[in-house]
Amino acid sequence: MAHDSAHHGSATKRIWTVFGILSIVTIIEVALGIVRPGFLIETDFLRMHLLNWIFIILTLYKAYLITWAFMHMEHETKGLRRSVVWTGIFLVCYLIFILLTEGDYIFDVYKEGYVAWDF
Repeated sequence: MAHDSAHHGSATKRIWTVFGILSIVTIIEVALGIVRPGFLIETDFLRMHLLNWIFIILTLYKAYLITWAFMHMEHETKGLRRSVVWTGIFLVCYLIFILLTEGDYIFDVYKEGYVAWDF
């Protein structure tokens, strides 16, 4: 019985810790979205504003933390953790690459005047 209550106490503490970290990261994202610092908007990296990269990285971090803590990946074997987490990270990075590449192409087509902006 003592083991169950001790395990429950540590699980509750872990949930609140993860909740606190996720809250802080979300507050940072919202603050950056509201303030939109000029140096982050004016600085480009791989044809995208640095602020957008920060949003993408923070969102991936939150997704990783949710998977790690709430899907109990920290208690699984190394092979299962890698197969779940790395597959998800690879697919998200691939999706980001496709969206940025295609979006940049469409923007260039409209910018160069090949197609009119009338929708």
